Amino acid sequence: MRRIIQRLIAAVVLSIGIVAAAVGTSYGQDKVVRIGYQKYGKLVLLKSKGTLEPKLAADGYKVVWTEFPSGPPLLEALNVGAIDFGNTGEAPPIFAQAAGAPIQYVAYEPPAPQGEAILVPKDSPLKSVTELKGKKVALNKGSNVHYLLVKALEKAGVKYSEVEPVFLAPADARAAFERGAVDAWVIWDPFQAAAEAATGARTLANGTGIVANYQFYFSSKKFLDANPEVVDVVLAELSTVDDWAKGDIHAVAEQLAPAIGLSVPVVEVALKRQSYGIKPITDAVIADQQQVADAFFALGLIPKSIKISDVARKSGS
Repeated sequence: MRRIIQRLIAAVVLSIGIVAAAVGTSYGQDKVVRIGYQKYGKLVLLKSKGTLEPKLAADGYKVVWTEFPSGPPLLEALNVGAIDFGNTGEAPPIFAQAAGAPIQYVAYEPPAPQGEAILVPKDSPLKSVTELKGKKVALNKGSNVHYLLVKALEKAGVKYSEVEPVFLAPADARAAFERGAVDAWVIWDPFQAAAEAATGARTLANGTGIVANYQFYFSSKKFLDANPEVVDVVLAELSTVDDWAKGDIHAVAEQLAPAIGLSVPVVEVALKRQSYGIKPITDAVIADQQQVADAFFALGLIPKSIKISDVARKSGS
């Protein structure tokens, strides 16, 4: 128990440090776009390409990048005004909106259901999601895989309360998974692909037929209201990078692999399970996201009911 508490404290300290550093970068800057990114995805490709900076420099804006370990702390940074723009999966913004964060959905990537999965060790006796009843399942609380677990259990006829969630960040979850401290691990790519390659982990279920696994792009409401044209420039440059990525996955893997500490073949597997296309928010996507919010509220995972349409910038708006 003491080790768990120490890890939780360390995680909180890390998140606070990241947010503080991001806030610090904004001091003394009149026109700056502060972008939060994770180690994997289109934003890290945009950062490495370096094409956004000259586009915004023409209008007098500087770009400041801050890396986050996962979606929840990234959206917390947006909540406290430490960043202006970022992206996460479908679950973190639900928790953020329920907590009152001034987020605005501005774009999304199409579903990528194979990009997350419930894994078990290769020699595990578990053969189906139904058998997770009474078992310890590691996951990152508030992340996309939280919703995958909820819906996979529902489909299998198992109540969420009948499993024992063990909330761990990916690195700690991988360690717990490998030493047998948990029975299953719900995780996303590229961690998913890395675990499959290194440990022979088996998939009980991925998102196919269960969840969409969207990726969303966000701005703070304050920044979007004041700088809609800047957000449009960022999205346009993301679309250009996306077009390049889907056309040359091997080249993208070679560029990403050193930065995330994984082999090129592993990154290629993950990239092939990713989706491509940066699209404006639609009514259909809002409806899908509302289902996530309603499911979390029904389970008591968020404190109040929320309306996704209240914080969505739809096409043409």
